[in-house]
Parts: sequence; C-alpha cells; structure tokens
Amino acid sequence: MKLRFSKMHGLGNDFVVFDGIHQPVALSPEQLRALADRHFGVGCDQILLVEKPGRPDVDFRYRIFNADGGEVEQCGNGARCFVRFAHDQKLTEKREIRVETMRGVIVPRLDDDGNVTVDMGAPVFAPEQIPFISPSGDVLQELMVGDESVTVTAVSMGNPHAVQVVADVDAAPVERQGPLIESHPRFPQRVNAGFMEVRDRHTLRLRVYERGAGETLACGTGACAAVVAGIARGLLDSPVRVQTRGGDLNIAWNGAGSPVQMTGSAVTVFTGEIEL
Repeated sequence: MKLRFSKMHGLGNDFVVFDGIHQPVALSPEQLRALADRHFGVGCDQILLVEKPGRPDVDFRYRIFNADGGEVEQCGNGARCFVRFAHDQKLTEKREIRVETMRGVIVPRLDDDGNVTVDMGAPVFAPEQIPFISPSGDVLQELMVGDESVTVTAVSMGNPHAVQVVADVDAAPVERQGPLIESHPRFPQRVNAGFMEVRDRHTLRLRVYERGAGETLACGTGACAAVVAGIARGLLDSPVRVQTRGGDLNIAWNGAGSPVQMTGSAVTVFTGEIEL
C-alpha cells in the first residue's frame, strides 16, 4: 500500500498529514507507530487525516493519531496545518473552513500574512467533561504526583489538560512529573501536562508533556489551556503571547463562554510517498 503524504509542522510540533479524500487511508496502530518513528519511519508527533465531512454543516472531518498509535480528540497546531494542507492541496478554495473533530467543530482561517487563526471553541472546566475525577470544579486542584503535591488547573480544550505554574520553565520537572501526570488515575482518559512560567500579564513561557507523544516543541491546545488557566487564576490578561521551545503563539480569550482564538504559523516541510 502506497500513500502520499505531507510532512508539516507548527512551531516544531510536527505531523504526517494524509489526504483521506482522494486515497483510502486505514492505518493500524502498528502502522501509525511505524510512521511516527524518527529512525525507521517519517517521524512525527502526530499523524493527521483529512476526510470527507460526516455532517452537512462542515467542510471536512479531522482525525488525529498520536505517535503511540492512539486516536485523540484535538490538536491545535495540527488544526493550523490542516487548513494550510487543505488549501495547498486544492481541497478547498475557502480561506476559512469548518472542521469536524471528535470533540466538536473548530474553525481555522488562513490569514493574509500566511499565519493561521483557529477558533478553538470555549474551554471546559466541568470535571466530568474533561474528564477529571474531582469533588469540585475549583480552578485550583491539588494533585499528588508521586510523593509530591502540585497545584494544577484542569481544563479541556477539546482534549484534557492539567496546567501548573512554575517559577522557571527551563528547570521545571517535565521529564519526571510529565509521565506521572499524563497517566494519573484522576484523569481517566490520560491528560496533557502543562508547565507555565508567567513573565508578565500578557506573556508566558510554556512546556507541555503531551499525552501519547511525550514533550513536544509546541502544543497548540496546551497554549490555549495555559492562557485560559492563567486568566481564570487572575495571573494573565488577554491577549497573551505564549513562548514555546518551537516559537510563539498568540492566544486571545474573553472569559467564560467565549471561544479561544489561537494564531500561529503552519509550514509544509516536504511531500512524499511511503509504502506500508
């Protein structure tokens, strides 16, 4: 089976993207892991699949698979690459598209300057919808990580996040705490672990240990979750510049019930064909 693909990235968070409209794409978890392998495959954090919509009010269906082969609900950097891919591959002439995901509809728009802005929808704090096992919906939650107690804000941006504030993101225990938080029993579907350093009320630095992928150079939904958590805790004001190891994102959120707007780059590295 030969498949055409594009290798893309959003701030170093990299993807293998398939057009599932003009070629049949049905990959097993083993094949997905092989594709993502950086030594024996193409190499990526996630595999993205563009499909025909399953409902009349959207343009495309968007599926995301992590490097471990598991399908997940949402990926913000991937959403920016999605609209760039759809436009470059002439799947649509629209600069703004409506895209169906496992957790609802997102609206990415290709801007005149080449960046992409994505309406990521409203964040969710209700524990049962994240999902997160908690007796309350408080913004601040104590979480036992190994023998340490850390304070996190649990929020869903279409996928679950646990965000904590750290004094110095470079010295944050991402490698040690990240896997423990990701698989914490209070998050039944696992979770993305965010570590944010607040620089001023409109700037933060961020590292994210992503569910099923490990630490990535950037995480779009993680950036949205960090800004939402920071504003909810009274530490930040919209808009916020999020500095990741792969580059910067601009995030805007006007408070409860309003959608999060994310703006950043989307780059095609190369296109190719692989036989599986």
